[in-house]
Amino acid sequence: MSLPAVQVSQSPESKFREYLASRPKPQRYTEQQRDMVRYIFSQHHHFDADQLIDRMKQAGFRVSRATIYRTLAKLVDAGLLRRLELGSKTFYEHDYGYPQHEHLVCEACGNMIEFQNSTLETILNDVCREHQFHRTGHTFIVRGTCAECNRARVTKRRLDMI
Repeated sequence: MSLPAVQVSQSPESKFREYLASRPKPQRYTEQQRDMVRYIFSQHHHFDADQLIDRMKQAGFRVSRATIYRTLAKLVDAGLLRRLELGSKTFYEHDYGYPQHEHLVCEACGNMIEFQNSTLETILNDVCREHQFHRTGHTFIVRGTCAECNRARVTKRRLDMI
């Protein structure tokens, strides 16, 4: 299921530039950072830092590993990317311009399925209200096995019985 984009007032590039300028010690917006922001927001994929480095190199960009890691942290701080901790790996996805959503993660193949559910949102709002808790966000990840991997497992079991 593809989730619809959310209307935003600024481009990701403008928002990041504004974030860098608003730091206690304003920071320069470099060409490598610009290339990264444009590349990341030109498509919607979950990715880890190593995947981003490889994909940008394949696309012909020259961005250092250190710049990738530093800029990813800044993009999270700026509210442009969301960090997803999955075991020992850290993945990133768009946060800015993308609706709140949850994830189903297949432990067999690594496939990540995004979904929205208004009932979950209602429950979270009720729990927060009950505890007088002001939430700023959340990450909800369900781990399991996707339909394709389940089919493959059942087929393998049948073949093992022959």
